[in-house]
Amino acid sequence: MTAQRRGPLTGLRIVEFAAIGPGPFAAMMLADMGADIVRIDRKASKDVGVPPAQLRGRRSIALDLKSDADVELARRLADRADALVEGFRPGVMERLGLGPDALLARNPKLVYGRMTGWGQEGPLADRAGHDINYIAITGALNAIGLRTDKPVIPLNLLGDFGGGSMFLITGLLAAIIESRGSGKGQVVDAAICDGVAALTTFFHALRADEIWSDERESNFIDGGSHFYNVYACADGKHISVGAIEKQFYVELRQRAGLADPAFDAQSDRKAWPDLRDKLAAIFATRTRDEWCALFEGSDACVAPVLDWRESVAHPHNRARDIFIERDGAIEPAPAPRFSRTPSAMAPPGPRPDQDRDAILADWEIATP
Repeated sequence: MTAQRRGPLTGLRIVEFAAIGPGPFAAMMLADMGADIVRIDRKASKDVGVPPAQLRGRRSIALDLKSDADVELARRLADRADALVEGFRPGVMERLGLGPDALLARNPKLVYGRMTGWGQEGPLADRAGHDINYIAITGALNAIGLRTDKPVIPLNLLGDFGGGSMFLITGLLAAIIESRGSGKGQVVDAAICDGVAALTTFFHALRADEIWSDERESNFIDGGSHFYNVYACADGKHISVGAIEKQFYVELRQRAGLADPAFDAQSDRKAWPDLRDKLAAIFATRTRDEWCALFEGSDACVAPVLDWRESVAHPHNRARDIFIERDGAIEPAPAPRFSRTPSAMAPPGPRPDQDRDAILADWEIATP
């Protein structure tokens, strides 16, 4: 029988076709929230290309999608699902006989989630790509970094997981809610380039109002200002400052001893380069921990820049149990948090095909 689930999505059934990147991360979050997710792995494949922690909460069945019998089994799983997630290039699922037209004809309420970088149509739709390429064409990559250097790669947080996974999750859940009223499913075309572009809405609005410059490190939250920046401390570690609002800036000045009248010109863009240099010299006089102690309990919007190891030990993160240690490894806890139907830390990801019998029994699928 299905392991006891809990979370706001308990009772929701989702079929996930094995992939890498944003699709599995979206499925992990949905599983954390209680969804019963069956992952269709490739038969005879031992390396699924995804860390086990990111596969947590799912069950696996391995199929050979070149086999007519296994393709039919995949269809029957989709017949009993509320939603499906796939991350192939456009046309691949259709060629397998598992495209949305074929599956919606059998299960009209099915929500069919398609996770790609470029989307289902357009000149680049059938081309290979990765996070860095998708954020490049939206303008987001060019906006991040120092003025005189090349753009800085924001890991794959902005594209794969921000513009990809989160928009796929939003689209799936919105379409599932709608299908329960209309009785009709639909395709959710979740393209990373679309999602990243949507994430830049704020900056396009600032550009339209002529508040934002396209030159890197010249705006109030891209490293151009002195009051929203990262500074090196005496020990080589760094401190982050985000004192945008006037009252927070006043507290920053009070705590850091910024009595120089030059700091009165908070909003004067022409003064920012000089004030950055002044503030950099001041932060270089103490260690990061000394600055943290000085700003403790304040609203100056100052926080240490921590590495992965340090972040696990930070008092706030520990108090909220943001990170969980399991089998000697650290995993971030499920998010967001629900007051009445809390998510659960699901077991690590399965080996391919380890749950075949249980899946078929739970989903009431008979096999020859």
